[in-house]
Amino acid sequence: MKRAFLRFYEELNDFLPPDKRKIRFEHQFINRASVKDMIESFGVPHTEIDLILVNGNSVDFSYVVNDKDDISVYPVFESFDISNIQHLRSKPLREPKFIADVHIGSLARYLRMLGFNVLYKNDFSNQEIIDLSLTEKRAILTKDRKLLKNSKVTHGYCIRNEEPEEQVKEVIIRFNLKDDVKEFLRCLECNNILEPVEKEKVENRIPPKVKKWQNEFWYCRNCDKVFWKGSHYKEMRKFIERIKDDLQY
Repeated sequence: MKRAFLRFYEELNDFLPPDKRKIRFEHQFINRASVKDMIESFGVPHTEIDLILVNGNSVDFSYVVNDKDDISVYPVFESFDISNIQHLRSKPLREPKFIADVHIGSLARYLRMLGFNVLYKNDFSNQEIIDLSLTEKRAILTKDRKLLKNSKVTHGYCIRNEEPEEQVKEVIIRFNLKDDVKEFLRCLECNNILEPVEKEKVENRIPPKVKKWQNEFWYCRNCDKVFWKGSHYKEMRKFIERIKDDLQY
């Protein structure tokens, strides 16, 4: 029987059982295993990891664990520079784009409300999500750890919170998106960019009361729908202000 010693840092502990959180613990194993497989056996998706040190040296996911190895596992670094040692993920996506799995539709809509490019359909299969993530260079948002453990996945994040409003704040913090918010830029239904449209061009498509009191309108070419600041706008505005207050904009 071989032994390895592991220590997970910061938010990676969210995935561990209570008795293994924030401590160095011993793990016994028999067969040869890559450090990626060993780490993911504890429930930690590789997409959450940016650095692995084995006996003080940085290694990649293919490293084969040896007897008595001391393994330290770190999450994505945002506050300080580790450019001189080996990153495990590809470089960050140039433009923040996401694809959400079928269980977090509310989060997808809220992120679209804030202007973020989020692909979502309630009938996506996991394979479709992975393929679109790779071809369109989108980070996967999901609560499914198994999906993020797929070796093809390069960018992704496991949502921790249950409430959509908390999930939104979680994603903004995790991907450092505070400066990228562009409110009401996208269609909440299809993710398409909304276009301002003159009142005269849509007046035959809006209710008489709206025509009387509203002067600003937007059009979605994909959905062929017209939007304006109706009663629902006030609630969305309150939601956005809560997000900004909590994140101290």
